[in-house]
Amino acid sequence: MKTSGISFGFFNVPILCLFWLRAEHSVDSVRLSAPEVVTGAYGGSLTVPCQYGHKYRKYTKYWCRGPIYELCDIVVKTPRVRSSDRSSIADDKRAGVFTVTMSSLRESDEDTYWCVLARRGRNIYTGVRIHVSQPAITTTTPTTILERYEMSWWATLLAVWAQRLTVPDRWCQRPAKQKANVSYHIYGERHRS
Repeated sequence: MKTSGISFGFFNVPILCLFWLRAEHSVDSVRLSAPEVVTGAYGGSLTVPCQYGHKYRKYTKYWCRGPIYELCDIVVKTPRVRSSDRSSIADDKRAGVFTVTMSSLRESDEDTYWCVLARRGRNIYTGVRIHVSQPAITTTTPTTILERYEMSWWATLLAVWAQRLTVPDRWCQRPAKQKANVSYHIYGERHRS
């Protein structure tokens, strides 16, 4: 007896079965939602909220890691607040969300993770891609002695100019018999004019 289907090499797969599997996963992903991508800073922490329908509040929830759901390794799971190494999971049944926190992030933490509702038959799951951003590298250039003196000279000049501005309408004038008392520094030597 011959059945209709699609041939993939040696495999003859009924079309109805393929559509059923695809439809079941898409319906399940509506019952459980999470962000597709979450980024955390290297050495920091990140939090992933996994929202579910209230009818699933009594089910066990877990967070697993691996590129393929069926082969993923469980990192943490409920029923209570639990933690392992650098990850923890907490289930807020009233809000219908379980939250996974990953701390002390490393580059090696980058991977695909899965929010999972464990139930009889087929589990409900949705994938989350975790990215770890590198810390910003800041460098400072030490100033040379010459630069310090240049800054000092400019600061002195600005201070004198600001002092003169406080004398209204005469900042650039002085009586003929009065000598200006200005001092400045050049390479550490003090000069007066």
